[in-house]
Amino acid sequence: MISTVNNHNSTSWSNFGNFLDAGKGSHYNGISELKRYMQRFGYLRIFENRSNDEFNDQFEASVARYQRKLGLTVTGKLDSETIAQMAVPRCGVSDTSRPTKVHAIQHYNYFNGKPRWSRAMPTTLAYAFAPNYVVSNLKLSDIKLIFRRAFSRWSAVIPVNFTETEDYGFSDIKIGFYIGDHDDGEPFDGVLGVLAHGFSPESGKLHLDAAETWAVDFDLEKSTVAIDLESVATHEIGHVLGLAHSFVKESVMYPSLKPRQKKTELKVDDIEGIQQLYGSNPNFNIKALSQSDTSSSNHAADSKIEIGLSRWTIVAMILIVCLTIKA
Repeated sequence: MISTVNNHNSTSWSNFGNFLDAGKGSHYNGISELKRYMQRFGYLRIFENRSNDEFNDQFEASVARYQRKLGLTVTGKLDSETIAQMAVPRCGVSDTSRPTKVHAIQHYNYFNGKPRWSRAMPTTLAYAFAPNYVVSNLKLSDIKLIFRRAFSRWSAVIPVNFTETEDYGFSDIKIGFYIGDHDDGEPFDGVLGVLAHGFSPESGKLHLDAAETWAVDFDLEKSTVAIDLESVATHEIGHVLGLAHSFVKESVMYPSLKPRQKKTELKVDDIEGIQQLYGSNPNFNIKALSQSDTSSSNHAADSKIEIGLSRWTIVAMILIVCLTIKA
């Protein structure tokens, strides 16, 4: 059965802009809503008062924690950079996690207890789609194709294969599109806001908000609030396998995704994190990927140098012309 999605309110957190430049000691009507946001995603402790509109010491500390984790300038204030980041749609999974050891380039994280699918490797996990909940603007065949591609990205780097089954009840991974409260304790909030959530192993639950305008091709879907299904699917599969959020902005496991943004390619951080749980696919060579990333970075740096040299060349030519005219 197809569930039609029509009249669902947007909760894109855009009203957070009302609190721009708020800092400790200030009172803003409605800031309690922002406190609920911070508590939901792990930055404000549950026992701290979230019902009032006071910007107190605890809330300042939570803002600073958020800024530090997301790679923002740490001010403890709701500056424009912080407000803009909070308004971006994101995964519903909390950012609280079991951190890895501090490392120059590794920023991947795991759920508390570092859970994984406890099977001998290599292994196969079966996934299925909930029979009663499908988004209305996409064909089921397109959705299945997108998920096949998303699963294949992870299976390319770890010794885990994924196969689709029609037996939803006995599948390892259960995928569904839902609206609002869907009996898992994590209700969806309408257009934008929280996009999806995936539960840690071995729950296997992967839920997406059916109120979103999901897109498989931005050339066909012109909505300004369209969300790339493949990017979100790849991210949530990472959760189902045991990865928590990474705070490398380029990584698939970064918690937020802007409308019409596509982010499907696993980065070194994603790969190293998942391989710590399951080992490496014997056919995968991470050195080749690392070298490719390094080459791209070097190319970008070389381009900047060339641009810089070109600018100095132009300046030098202007000076020569000016001196020639004076002479």
